[in-house]
Amino acid sequence: MKLSRRKMISLIGGGTVVAATAFAGGFLATRSPTEALAPWVGAGNYSEPRMKALSFALLAPNPHNRQPWIAELRGDDMLVIHRNKSLNLPETDPFDRQLTVGMGCFLELLRMAAAQDGYAVQTELFPLGEDGPVATAYFGKGGTPDPLFAHVLDRHTNRKAYENRLISKDAQAVLADYASIKSDPEDVAELRTLTWEAMDVELTTQHVMMESVDLMRFGKAEIEANPDGISLGGPFLESLMLAGMLSREDQADQNSSSFKQGRDMIRDAMNETQAYAVVTSKGNSRVAQIEAGYDWIRLQLAATGQGLSMQPVSQALQEFPEMAEHYSKVHEILAGPGETVQMLARLGYGPKIDPSPRWLLDTRVTNA
Repeated sequence: MKLSRRKMISLIGGGTVVAATAFAGGFLATRSPTEALAPWVGAGNYSEPRMKALSFALLAPNPHNRQPWIAELRGDDMLVIHRNKSLNLPETDPFDRQLTVGMGCFLELLRMAAAQDGYAVQTELFPLGEDGPVATAYFGKGGTPDPLFAHVLDRHTNRKAYENRLISKDAQAVLADYASIKSDPEDVAELRTLTWEAMDVELTTQHVMMESVDLMRFGKAEIEANPDGISLGGPFLESLMLAGMLSREDQADQNSSSFKQGRDMIRDAMNETQAYAVVTSKGNSRVAQIEAGYDWIRLQLAATGQGLSMQPVSQALQEFPEMAEHYSKVHEILAGPGETVQMLARLGYGPKIDPSPRWLLDTRVTNA
């Protein structure tokens, strides 16, 4: 079904979509993927210290929500952390840089959760080289709780439009411990343009966009069957699916009204941004990428504690050929000599949102 944007808004605004599904016996009221959100509810409900820490670590942000971590339990106090390379993103992340940053987020949450439980974690990165495990982690007594841990269950990536108000200087000072905060109007205007142009390159480069389309989960049933990837669920989106306004086929077709409407919605939300956060590293080694992940998750937790929302807009950092111009430009304006921009995010006051689906912990642990 091909509908104009005006017609779609008219149907939704007039209640036609909702009315069309009202006969489904409360169908819309049951669209929350409860099973896929269970890890958020069950985090911490383990007596074994490593499992307890892992139940929080798996809530870490990661590219395309791939959740590539595998934790191998050894003995009574050791974990070996692997990255499942079958979950790679060869189009958007051809050198696995973003996935490695995501592993850094996982490891930092693991450390923080263990510390909250009174354990210190000694981590060795890439003990067998870059082709082996990402890390070994040894649990011992003596961890010191981290105040940022209080925000773990409230941290969510927020892709909505943000409020048109400035971030306080005090909040910016808190976040400056983990990232460079760009709030000057000229800087913000430049980054709005750059991040949208880079996003548009990703959306309109077919072989790249299809990687995302293939990982889209349409509606509750698909989300609960595969609680990873890009979730498209909830009453509003499922109403559009039932009305024939949202489908995988349309998202793969850049000429479809559904694709164009989605593109417009992304652009409109990105334009409602008043500040950006930038995480850089010296060089671009695997260790530097992991450490950028440490900063990235701490930045997000600190932002959550300040009542702020964040969304990565790191398309300009992607290393596929069609993005080369934007990659060069973002480093020209945001990186110092010898630095690599590892993460770039929009920052602001956003509406309340639901958490992202997660695989149950048992699916990510071996030898448990």
